[in-house]
Amino acid sequence: MPPDAGRTARTGVEQRRFGPLQCEVGVIGQGTWRIDEGDRARAIAALRRGLDLGMNHIDTAEMYGAGASEELVGQAIAGRRDQVFLLSKVLPQNASLRGTKVACERSLTHLKTDRLDCYLLHWRGPHPLEETFAAFQALREEGKILSYGVSNFDTPDLEEAWSTAGGSDIVCNQVLYHLQERAIEHAVLPWCEQHGLAVTAYSPFGHGDFPATNTPAGRVLAGIAQAHQATNRQIALAFLTRQSSVFAIPKASSVEHAEENAAASGIRLSQAEVAQIDAAFPRGPRPRELPMI
Repeated sequence: MPPDAGRTARTGVEQRRFGPLQCEVGVIGQGTWRIDEGDRARAIAALRRGLDLGMNHIDTAEMYGAGASEELVGQAIAGRRDQVFLLSKVLPQNASLRGTKVACERSLTHLKTDRLDCYLLHWRGPHPLEETFAAFQALREEGKILSYGVSNFDTPDLEEAWSTAGGSDIVCNQVLYHLQERAIEHAVLPWCEQHGLAVTAYSPFGHGDFPATNTPAGRVLAGIAQAHQATNRQIALAFLTRQSSVFAIPKASSVEHAEENAAASGIRLSQAEVAQIDAAFPRGPRPRELPMI
């Protein structure tokens, strides 16, 4: 199958409830890490096309390009803010009571909006979770964020967060998850499902190391893709989001990539196909620490 073969998005992306929230969020969303480093016009067009197709979950962070990614997203969603589930993240070093509020205001300015649908602590840092969550709650009361969550939290971090004042209000955990990095399946994913949290997979194609078709595992993907008239990457997204609590936020650098990503939400893998992928990409033993990039 040629690399550009496969499904193109013809219908809207499947929408699911995002953790305990009442709103519906596209199971396939749009990541923006390093999106500001390429052709800005193409990136904006890709984000807008993604919105057309129901990929309403747009993820960014103050860290990405030191605000440049947020500014680009702000341009892409201009005039369409109400169509977007907009998420940004605060750096751990900024996540004090006062620092979180300042960082949020700065992100809102970059994004040219008055609110975030969800605001995350990017990873654990020096400030007590009580301070960060207190800031999140204050921002929520002011209407500047509508919900909050965490990112790169392993189960001990989640347990601590859950027992902290305000911690039981977290709605999601954003984590590294792709075919060759399935560590979250050991404990993090089951914990989040048990507690009703959404799990968002970042870097769902890996980081520049998506399995080549001429490898044994790549050939497994290619065979399944051919059966679905899909691409290998679409099959990967379908596998990662096979459980109702999991969302994925691949980045698209072009309209064509956005359409390819969106079409993955319509693919339903059989139990036999899931077993094939599971065998080709074994999860391996549980690591000491949760992987992150």
